[in-house]
Amino acid sequence: MTSHDLRSQLASLTTEAFRPELAGIDQLPTLEIARLMNGEDAGVPGAVAGQLPRIAAAVDAVAERMARGGRLVYAGAGTAGRLGVLDASECPPTFNTDPDQVVGLIAGGPAAMVTSVEGAEDSAELARRDLDALKITADDSVVGVSASGRTPYAVGAVEHARALGALTVGLACNEHSALGAAAEHRIEVVVGPELITGSTRLKAGTAQKLVLNMLSTITMIRLGKTYGNLMVDVRASNAKLRARSHRIVALATGAGDAEIDRALTETGGEVKPAILALLAGVDGPTAARLLEESGGRLRAALSHASG
Repeated sequence: MTSHDLRSQLASLTTEAFRPELAGIDQLPTLEIARLMNGEDAGVPGAVAGQLPRIAAAVDAVAERMARGGRLVYAGAGTAGRLGVLDASECPPTFNTDPDQVVGLIAGGPAAMVTSVEGAEDSAELARRDLDALKITADDSVVGVSASGRTPYAVGAVEHARALGALTVGLACNEHSALGAAAEHRIEVVVGPELITGSTRLKAGTAQKLVLNMLSTITMIRLGKTYGNLMVDVRASNAKLRARSHRIVALATGAGDAEIDRALTETGGEVKPAILALLAGVDGPTAARLLEESGGRLRAALSHASG
């Protein structure tokens, strides 16, 4: 693609549109600029709401594959890539997933999290290599993330993953995007032109963060990683999370501190079997066995124990 073609393509994107009414924003009082930004951000949830049926369909498809051992992989460049890496990195402490169960790929590799890697986003071949390194299968789900919906790295990742039989999702912030067209599941959250022309780390980034929150969180709910709205698979890796684990067991069972401490000690600090042990009146090893037989689903294990 020539420079002229690229300029023409960018000029046609909603996310790149210039807003002449904001041309004097640099001369406004700081508080007024803050009000303008806040007003812009307020419209993002509404734009996401318009895509909820597509988001839900994607979640159900992802959860189905993850239930049989598949992975959730995000692929993007720049802000979009960083948001995918962020979402993936928060799944192990929140839902006790294996580090390779939810994976974030960013064009240019880990260095691109903090420094721009020139040309990386323009390489579909780089995306293919990154996916091949993961040995993508038909049980995996690959989510391409790109505000413009045209980033070669994201589009290339989705095209290659689909050719390998994986489930594919395209998350963009422009309608009729190349990314959406390449994916089995199209999610296009149109938030409109940015306050600062083309700065898609703003509304577009916020929209992507909200959707990624939904994709991972609701998928984990579908996989039985929560009990109601409690994070029963939380990994207690520090003092705060150990305190949170204790509180989660208390909220789920109503047991006293001494009982909870004994249950958590017996289950090696694992919240889910501790809750099962207290609610079903079984010991730690029995709770662990019941959970394994129930595919890690606490409600199913409780039903089995009472039956």
